[in-house]
Amino acid sequence: MAIKSTIFKANLQIADIDHGYYADHALTLARHPSETDERMMIRLVALALHAHDLDDVCNGDAHLKFGAGLSDPEDPDVSLTDFTGRKRLWIEVGQPEDKPLAKACSKADAVAVYAFNHAADIWWAGIQNKLTRMDKLRVWRIPTDASQALMALAARSMQLQATIQEGALTLNSAQGMVTIEPIVWK
Repeated sequence: MAIKSTIFKANLQIADIDHGYYADHALTLARHPSETDERMMIRLVALALHAHDLDDVCNGDAHLKFGAGLSDPEDPDVSLTDFTGRKRLWIEVGQPEDKPLAKACSKADAVAVYAFNHAADIWWAGIQNKLTRMDKLRVWRIPTDASQALMALAARSMQLQATIQEGALTLNSAQGMVTIEPIVWK
């Protein structure tokens, strides 16, 4: 018998000062049995960093949601889909291969990758040259100390406040505070 995903609920209040976006999001995250709390929280961070695209790209006429994640490799970790069904943004978390990223670039207007943990630098060194022609692709590195600190904020029911200012995201909860300054790789 297969082990089922664990369901996490998050009430996320976003104050994106950089983009003038202020909203509350009630989110459900299904954590696959093989997914870590660290990866799950990076998915949440990626959603918070791109939530402003709901207004900036789609004028509020879209859905920003989590995908099937590890359960379906053909589905993005986070996506922004407008009401016509067009994928405006495709977000991957981790260290994906170049061929799935090329496929994502053909399906979406923009693709973002958030690499994290100690293996990210090795992954980037090996794949960087393969990604140079993908104009729709942007890649960020989440520092390992910040990604690991996010695990302390993970709980089955989360009340989180995300403040984005000068490119840095500060995530607060009753369990603590983590500041993340993503590093632009591409």
